[in-house]
Amino acid sequence: MTDHHEHKKPARVAEPVQVYLDRPDRERLERLATALDATKSDVLRRALAALESLVRRPASRRPEAVSLPVFKGKGLQPGVDLDDAASLLDLMQADDASR
Repeated sequence: MTDHHEHKKPARVAEPVQVYLDRPDRERLERLATALDATKSDVLRRALAALESLVRRPASRRPEAVSLPVFKGKGLQPGVDLDDAASLLDLMQADDASR
């Protein structure tokens, strides 16, 4: 005979929080809890951690510089709008005319 306390997860909640969800969200939470073999609290905790990681901006991490290939011309130029085809064509033609 096994002791039923062996399978019980330790309580991690210091202060209970009540969450009111619409029926579709409650059903979604229940499906996720079943699929992940987790408690509803664990599913909500994981969701909060995932959202927090999306909005957290590490101060120490700077984006790495990307080296873009240049085949002809002066290379990258500030203020060039790649979505403005007419202005882009004018810039390319002006570059060709200066040669």
